[in-house]
Amino acid sequence: MGTAALLALAAVLPLAITEPSQQNFLILMGAQMGVAWNIVGGYAGQVSLGHAVFYGIGAYTSTMLLTVLGLTPWIGALAGGLLASVFALAMGWPCFRLKGHYFAMATIAVAEIMQILVTNSDFLEGAVGLYLPMDRSGWGWLIFLSKLPYYYVILGLLVLTVLVSWAIERSHIGYYFRAIKDEPEAARALGVSLTRYKLIALSVSAFLTALGGSFYAQKEMFIDPGSVFAGTISIKIALIAILGGVGRLTGPVLGAVILITIEEYSRTLFGSTGSGTDMIIYAAMIILVAVFSPSGVLGLLGDLHRHLGRHLPGAKPAEAKTSAKEIRP
Repeated sequence: MGTAALLALAAVLPLAITEPSQQNFLILMGAQMGVAWNIVGGYAGQVSLGHAVFYGIGAYTSTMLLTVLGLTPWIGALAGGLLASVFALAMGWPCFRLKGHYFAMATIAVAEIMQILVTNSDFLEGAVGLYLPMDRSGWGWLIFLSKLPYYYVILGLLVLTVLVSWAIERSHIGYYFRAIKDEPEAARALGVSLTRYKLIALSVSAFLTALGGSFYAQKEMFIDPGSVFAGTISIKIALIAILGGVGRLTGPVLGAVILITIEEYSRTLFGSTGSGTDMIIYAAMIILVAVFSPSGVLGLLGDLHRHLGRHLPGAKPAEAKTSAKEIRP
């Protein structure tokens, strides 16, 4: 219900604000990427700090197909998502042999290697970057004079990502993901293939993240390795979900609202003298969440609700949660 209310509010906001601000776009884009990351990092418990590689693959694939072959970005976005999924399978197969922080470090390495390769690629224009052609416009090419259509495109993408996440959360695959996260050895003993379902989680997350990268390219009309493969993008994607509450459908949406709002207001406050402020904010948020609320803002609100509920008249004791050992394939 919380996510539905937030999405409904986002849908009617342009009726009051005819020209959405950059902050509106950043919140929706951050929420979309956070929900996508939450599939592998929240439900399946595999913390990836290299999701910028999928974001960049989506941006570069749709841009190259448009500039070289003249294909519509709708086709380019799907192609970018599929390519990112295939890359995720190839990356995940060896990386999932690692556990914990070793897996996270491997994803960072893969993303950094990809950024270096693209930066030194003459075919992809290297560090110079790529400009999208502006000789066409309209919904078929996702090029508009007004900001409003872009707003509804990213809102629609966020809705799609939330629906996919919601469907996974309530399917048997979602139960397998949580079993792998909470009790991997018990899940393995019951016949759940850990590697297979980790790969499914990563490939779906990669596909949705790549769609976000394709949208970014269309909106900004320019991309380069630093704008779509940067390590700060991976950190922000993960932090949005962690801050709001990993493994929860509404967590990344709330995390995006909090993090992006603080980030943008700090940039406005400090201006050009505040270079690097965003990294300080990320570090501070990570420390605060790790120390005071490992389950994120939603977990903190849930704990507060339960604490108040125990002191209310007629309060009922909380029901026990289903153990991952009870989940059988």
